[in-house]
Amino acid sequence: MTEKVEKSEQEWRSILSDQEYRVLRKKGTERAFTGRYHDEKTPGTYTCRGCGTPLFSSAAKYDSGTGWPSFYDVVDEANVREEEDRKLFMKRTEVLCASCDGHLGHVFPDGPQPTGLRYCINSAALELDPTEGEDAS
Repeated sequence: MTEKVEKSEQEWRSILSDQEYRVLRKKGTERAFTGRYHDEKTPGTYTCRGCGTPLFSSAAKYDSGTGWPSFYDVVDEANVREEEDRKLFMKRTEVLCASCDGHLGHVFPDGPQPTGLRYCINSAALELDPTEGEDAS
């Protein structure tokens, strides 16, 4: 079970930039091709910008052409949770950090094998922890 991280809105605002707060806490989305990680090739682990929970490996990152960092798998299923999202008159699956409930992005069933999933994630929700020796995709 993932340990829950709880902070007041004031605490979140003090540790997150305006953009990070808008994405993680208010379920916003950054514009395509503007996030710092959409074209990142550095090997490592992408963690939640809000709480540091490991979320995605660079080994599962690929270029989906969408303009957001895309991954075909998570580091640990216990570290993320999903909710139905019916905003914008569409049915989508929202991806959240299981520890702090931060909005990460959405997952779609049109990704590459072996999972067939595309986790389309906002750069503002992530922090890259570089790992020497790991192969980047």
